[in-house]
Amino acid sequence: MKQRLLVDMDGVLADIYAQLIEFEYQELGIRQSYEKMNGTSEVDTFKNALEYIFSDGFFRNLPVMEGSIEVMRQLNEKYELFIVSAAMEFPKSLTDKFYWLEEHFPFLHWKQIVMCGSKTVIKGDIMIDDHFKNLDYFDGKTLLFSQPHNSSGNTKNHTRVDSWSDVAKILL
Repeated sequence: MKQRLLVDMDGVLADIYAQLIEFEYQELGIRQSYEKMNGTSEVDTFKNALEYIFSDGFFRNLPVMEGSIEVMRQLNEKYELFIVSAAMEFPKSLTDKFYWLEEHFPFLHWKQIVMCGSKTVIKGDIMIDDHFKNLDYFDGKTLLFSQPHNSSGNTKNHTRVDSWSDVAKILL
């Protein structure tokens, strides 16, 4: 029986920081640097982050994380793979996220997509996420995908990965 692998979307498959940087630059002419973001949340870093995140189409047009498509294709063959997103926090994102996955990860079946409110109800063997709040309760193996908001602090029992190449080295 294959192990169940759960993969987050925002900050893991989709580059939400790149999108926020671009939105803020287009609107305010401010170009944030990743170095200045370390240790701060998206809301603390970007003046209008919530406005951007709640806008129509924000999640539909997120850039894809480098290397994620090919590694996910391989992981899909080896694991019982599910995309798990706490999308209910941003209701406008539901359709956007579905069509984004369909466009960039067409090898995934719609039955492999879980949109939820809290990830505490999700069970599996391995979880890849960029938020401690989703990994800390998880009973299985956890991979913390590096993002500016999780750069400081103790990773606890989580294995930090900085790229999809790191994920491949561990899981393939």
